[in-house]
Amino acid sequence: MPVISFASSKGGAGKTTSAIILATELAQGTDIVLIDADPAGRLTRWSRLAPLPPGIEVVTSQGERSIQDEISAARARATFVLIDLEGSASRLTSFAVSESDLVIVPTGDEQQDADEAIETLAQIAMEGRARRRDIPAAVLFARTNAAVKSKLEKHINSQLRGATRVFETELHRRTAFSSLHNMGGGLRQLDPSEVNGIDKAIANAQAFASEAIDMLEEVHHAQVA
Repeated sequence: MPVISFASSKGGAGKTTSAIILATELAQGTDIVLIDADPAGRLTRWSRLAPLPPGIEVVTSQGERSIQDEISAARARATFVLIDLEGSASRLTSFAVSESDLVIVPTGDEQQDADEAIETLAQIAMEGRARRRDIPAAVLFARTNAAVKSKLEKHINSQLRGATRVFETELHRRTAFSSLHNMGGGLRQLDPSEVNGIDKAIANAQAFASEAIDMLEEVHHAQVA
């Protein structure tokens, strides 16, 4: 079953939020195991704030000696396995990336974010060479403005899109997305009387999930061709 890792060498890039959004959308139709492999434990914390949406299980990784067994066990009982990795290079990150069918690298519209994304992609490529296999990866712009971008943001966005594979969909700064970390659950469990813009956030999340599935299908077809 497909394994999707969320990696970034920069903290605060949106890894955990992106993982939660994708998991809760995919869980609308199938079973998901989320592995929290970040010592910060934000995914585990989220899972304890409210009842998990149906179809989602969260596993807190026991570390680099256990991660490959955790991935194997998760693959045996779920359609998709999503891994939230720590924001630094490590043996655990290396092991998880090597097991992944797709690595998503969240980034912002700032130059430092773009630089870190390129560095993370370079680390993934090195891991692929070491494992003698291509490890598919794509950048995801997260925490971006839903309305008008500045000239600098447009330039950085365009430059990165011209240099590597990037999701067409961007996860914008939305109250509903940030509220997941305070309230737990998924977007559909949020209370519209307390959180604004839930419908737009769901549409944004659906577009992201649809594109992620398309990428996985493309990877699968390339492997069997």
